[in-house]
Order: sequence, then C-alpha cells, then structure tokens
Amino acid sequence: MILSTSNTPPRDQLRDLVEKQWLADGPECAIDGLCLTRSQEPSGTIRALYHTSFCMVLQGAKVSTIGDKAFQYGQDECLFASVNVPVTSRIVEASADKPYLALSLSIDPVMISELLLAQPEMAYRGGKQPALVTAPMPHELYGPVIRLLHLLDQPHDRQVLEPLVRREICWRLLRSPLGPALQQTGTSDSETARIGRVTAWMRTNYQQNIRVAELAAMANMSPASFHRHFKTITQVTPVQFQKQVRLQEARRLLLGEQEVASVGYKVGYESPSQFSRDYRKLFGAPPGKDKAIRRSSVAIETWR
Repeated sequence: MILSTSNTPPRDQLRDLVEKQWLADGPECAIDGLCLTRSQEPSGTIRALYHTSFCMVLQGAKVSTIGDKAFQYGQDECLFASVNVPVTSRIVEASADKPYLALSLSIDPVMISELLLAQPEMAYRGGKQPALVTAPMPHELYGPVIRLLHLLDQPHDRQVLEPLVRREICWRLLRSPLGPALQQTGTSDSETARIGRVTAWMRTNYQQNIRVAELAAMANMSPASFHRHFKTITQVTPVQFQKQVRLQEARRLLLGEQEVASVGYKVGYESPSQFSRDYRKLFGAPPGKDKAIRRSSVAIETWR
C-alpha cells in the first residue's frame, strides 16, 4: 500500500480520514474493534465499559474517569485501557467548526504476548499501572493507523494486511510511553493480566451471582490479594464492577424494544425495586424515564 506523498502532516491526514469515514458510515466500521467518534458539541455524561483498547484524539478533548481519578486527553494524545473497566466520560472540547474527532481500536493481549516473547528485553519488569493511562501520541503510530483506515476502502486487501497493520500498531505502542501498561496486559502472570481475564469473564457472565473466592481462584490469588489488586486496577470492587456491567447492559436493552419490567430480571436482578434504585443512582433517572429520554435524543458510546 502506498501512502500519500502530500505535505499534509500525518495527524491532519488521519483527522481527515476519520471525518470522511464517519460522515460516510457513522461510528461503526468493517474493521473489528475500530470505532470512530465525531461530535460538534461537548457531551453530557457518557457511561461505558471500556475494553482493552487505545483511543487517540485528533481534535478536541475528553475527560474519562474511573473511581475518583480523572484523565483529560486532547489533540495529539492517547489513552490506553488495559482491562475491561467501567468509565464515566465527557467530551469537553468540541464545536461545529472544530468537532471532536477520535478513534479507538481494540488491542489483543495475545498479540502483545507474542511480541514480548519475540523481544525478551521488553519483558514486564514489575510495578503496577492503572487501568487507564494517557500519553502523548507517538509520531510513529500515525503511519500504521492511516494504513488501517485506508483498508476500509480496500476490502480485497483487508484480510491479508489488517493483521500485519494491527501488529505494527501494537509494536509502536509497546515502544511508546504507553509500553509499560501494554507489557502488563500481555504478560500472563502479571496482576493486570490476571485481573483482566477475570473482568473479561465477568463481562460475559454478568448475570451470574459471583463469589469473590471463586473469582480469586480464577486469578490464582488469595481472596484478600485479589480484592486489593482488583480495586487498585479498576478503582471499583468486584461487586461494584458487576453492578455497573449489569446496568450498562440493561440500558442497552432498554434502548431497543425491551420492556422495563423484564430487563431487570434479564440482567440478573431478582428485585425490580432494587434494579430501579441502582439504575436511578447510576444514570440519574429511573429506567422508564431514562428510556424515553434516550430514545429521543441520546446516543451511547461503546468501545469494542
């Protein structure tokens, strides 16, 4: 694939590509795990479950919060989420003349592990990174991300070239200031990787009643150590994590044709009144009212 030889800076090339693709197809893309965001005004509160992924902002600014820690990142900056984690965010800088533009891409921990095995000198050296980390955008990352977006218009090349471009993106991230966070994600016996496997399981099995001892065994930790590491990395307890995942799924179901009365049971609640109380506490309105408001005006942001 031949890159443009224009004198346009790579950041501006990528910004134009994101805007073009978003205006043509919206946020979803043919490339799995790639999501585009464009907003002409600052947003209200956005609640979402971030997957293992990175986001790069090309214009505007955003604030993402887990627990009591806020991360503001704007033009030419990246955010990396090392595990599945519930996040509250807001787009804080956007206008009709300069809309907020960003893209997010899922990162495969297995690919990170393969790169670390091939480069032993980059092995995980210990220490803990939080679930969210921000850093300046590595200049070397623009090229492969531009090539990835070009593949959206080249379906015959995508199957062969996409894995290669993703691998380069992971390599560039590993060699950037975000590297230590990725190393933890790709090292199978690190605390972050073990907690990440548990949060991935919890996200898929959110309807089940959980026992911390069973989750700790899944992470090969004692219950006390598991609870401490889980809270340090995700900024919430396992019970709080499950509750937020259940409520996020309930909100998604309510946006469709699902009835309020059945959604609580469907996501694992046994008491409609408890479901309503927890829903109001997280989203600021009871399920029925929130459903009506959102179906008329509000979109959900999700990272895949």
